[in-house]
Amino acid sequence: MAPLTPYQRQAALWLGIGIAFVLVLWLLGPILTPFIAGGVLAYALDPIVERICKLHIGTHRIPRFIGVLAVLIMLIAVVSAIILIIVPLILTEWPLLSAQLPVFLTKLHTELSAFLGRFGITIPADTASFLQAVYEQFLPRSDEGWNQLLQRIKLGWSTIFTIAWNIILIPVVFIYLLLDWHKITRHVRELIPRRWLPSIIGFTNEVSTMLAQYLRGQIAVMLILSVYYSVALSLAGYNVAIPVGIITGMMAFVPYVGICVGVMLAAAATLLQFEGMTMWMVLLLIYGFGYAFDGLFMTPKLVGDRIQLHPLIVIFALLAFGQLFGFVGILIALPSSAILSVAFRRLRKAYIASHFYKG
Repeated sequence: MAPLTPYQRQAALWLGIGIAFVLVLWLLGPILTPFIAGGVLAYALDPIVERICKLHIGTHRIPRFIGVLAVLIMLIAVVSAIILIIVPLILTEWPLLSAQLPVFLTKLHTELSAFLGRFGITIPADTASFLQAVYEQFLPRSDEGWNQLLQRIKLGWSTIFTIAWNIILIPVVFIYLLLDWHKITRHVRELIPRRWLPSIIGFTNEVSTMLAQYLRGQIAVMLILSVYYSVALSLAGYNVAIPVGIITGMMAFVPYVGICVGVMLAAAATLLQFEGMTMWMVLLLIYGFGYAFDGLFMTPKLVGDRIQLHPLIVIFALLAFGQLFGFVGILIALPSSAILSVAFRRLRKAYIASHFYKG
């Protein structure tokens, strides 16, 4: 076996260092959440900071820290607005829902038994009692203290502390990354081997363009769905149509989870405001059409087309990444697919130009 050349030894050394670095990141995975979240936010919002910094006050350009501060205030305002919509809705409806749900379960059992009885199907008499027992076991009551509530939903104080720490740390990471974004990217660029620099820079620029298109498409989907659900629920007569519609639309960036949250909120509003099964059918129609319209048309067209992915690939990506990585996989499915599609196009181009292909 021929000895390794100095170049091959250096390549093996740096490859080993790279693998060790990835392994360390994998081992530190549980504490990287705020850094990853802050990095994603900084990457997404850096173009806005750049536009602000191009503005002038007199003869002077706006300092970068002012642009970062403006973006941070904007982000806090958006998050605060969402919280001010969600929290009052939960605080208002939860006590009423807690009181009405047992009555609804009994009534549902009675009406369902009468309906199925016409076809000779019998529901056990203790079904309503069983459903109420499940409700009391897994769902907290409105008159319980916070400690009992946390115990009932299996959420310990250590988890609460971790969430609170992440909430504090994410803005800190976000601010520091945005302030030094150019320095960080310059240092990373300086570490790239010189012969790879043009191709890697071209690759990252193409990925950035595609991710920007993805973000614009996703925002368009969220706005359209917010308007649709708000208008549809208002026409149906819901008192909480606007907040429920906005929440459902804004959470559309989380596939499956957003529609589930919207359905639960709308179902609670239906239970509290209406009687009979008619409005349940209306609710099913509103959310069934919205879900089908989003999944079969809007997301594939407004998001998939912008990142040049076929609708079937979009659907497969959501299912595949969700299966492999769970909830986080669903969040990163489409952006990751966009990056992989850029890599695949470049790999295909290199394969077509290779001697292996040309024979």
